[in-house]
Amino acid sequence: MVKNELVQRSPVRLLEKNIQGGLKAGEMGILAAPKGIGKTSVLVQIALDKLLQDKKVIHISFNQHASHVQNWYGNIFEEIIDKRPLENERDVADEIVRNRVLMNFNQEGVTSDVIRRSLKSMIVDGGFKADSIIIDGFDFTISERGRISGLKDFAKDAGVSVWYSCDISGSPPYDKRGIPLVVKDIEDLIDVIIVLDPQPHFTELRVSREHGNYNTGGGVRLDPRTLLILEN
Repeated sequence: MVKNELVQRSPVRLLEKNIQGGLKAGEMGILAAPKGIGKTSVLVQIALDKLLQDKKVIHISFNQHASHVQNWYGNIFEEIIDKRPLENERDVADEIVRNRVLMNFNQEGVTSDVIRRSLKSMIVDGGFKADSIIIDGFDFTISERGRISGLKDFAKDAGVSVWYSCDISGSPPYDKRGIPLVVKDIEDLIDVIIVLDPQPHFTELRVSREHGNYNTGGGVRLDPRTLLILEN
């Protein structure tokens, strides 16, 4: 299979169908679930889909060392091409590494200005024209609204989309519309909110908010073994 065919047949297309084609430049999305349900896997699959389209991605992690994040990309890429063998897979893997930047931050020890300056240095000054930013392990319980609004402004100026993972807990963890309570105060800044809903034999990706619409449904599932998005 050639790379373009792999992209066209990617199950990420099913996810995008549920959110009006995916996040646009300047938009922000949240993938919410309890710890250990598969948020990082889904974010990496979204990132890999961009990378396979020869787009650039910056992956920021607040809770994993860069080597662990590299392993996520390597393992999921191998799972993808195991299902659909890819021509010149080693060349494609090398392209993915060249078009991806991994960054680590300690949320308690760094300000939002530092993060924005680091991103500006990479995207604007360094000429690494990223299409998407992935932010994994961000703790919304200790975050101020200004951190999110500042990054949203940066995303608009830089022309990038931003996906966050979001850990949820508590009883109930959501309001009646399916919005995680931990992000309720910044909901207006978020364009798409997806909740990973664990079931006995699979995990469903349920869209709670999509560009102003609420509870638009699910229909996309994760394979319980590989954590890959299922095709149907």
